[in-house]
Amino acid sequence: MDLGIAGRTALVTAASKGLGRATAEALAAEGVNVTICARHGDDLARAAATIREAGAGTGAGVHAVVADVTERDAPARLVAETVARFGALHIVVANCGGPPPGRALDLDDEAILAAVNANLLTTVRLVREAVPHLRSAGWGRIVAITSTAVKQPIPTLSLSNTARTGLWAWAKTAAQDLARDHVTLNLLCPGLHGTDRLRSLGVPEGAGLGDPADFGKVAAFLCSAAAAFVSGSAILVDGGATLGLL
Repeated sequence: MDLGIAGRTALVTAASKGLGRATAEALAAEGVNVTICARHGDDLARAAATIREAGAGTGAGVHAVVADVTERDAPARLVAETVARFGALHIVVANCGGPPPGRALDLDDEAILAAVNANLLTTVRLVREAVPHLRSAGWGRIVAITSTAVKQPIPTLSLSNTARTGLWAWAKTAAQDLARDHVTLNLLCPGLHGTDRLRSLGVPEGAGLGDPADFGKVAAFLCSAAAAFVSGSAILVDGGATLGLL
């Protein structure tokens, strides 16, 4: 299926590994120019090479920027660098590593503030910086990679539950404000995929984990021309694990 986005430009944050990198690879394979960022230069360089290989023959360009997206000024810099490099911005995939585990009654103020900054405010800042360019283009796709926790809280991941559910409430309302500009905004909610994040939480290999490449293809579809009427949704990619009905 032709997703109709060849020649578009995307910014994908925290894309040196895992679901961010898989999404950037899927977009590059569709001929999308991609700016990626991560904190560590070596990991970022390896990811950029992999993404270029995925986009080989499509005309997709890849621009890698060392940045910590949780820093207040990073989203503005990333958007500016993307537009300077490729001349436009059409797609934003907001991704950031999850906070550490913890039970709800064990959280202190500092941990909550850090989680809200990383997993709510970074996306809000990124969207705020990107929207003028999407509106100027008259077309845009925004996808925030979150967690199934926005549908079914995970008892041992209370920081994630708190910050990501706040993001979901914000995105649900922001999507309405963007609709008139032909810009969509959705959350993509992964379950257990074979990533370093899951391994750090002690999930063993062979535990029925999803393939990050498959997740990336779902993300690419949400960024496609065909997904024009999908907005304000939180879409589960979890192999049916989440049991909630809403």
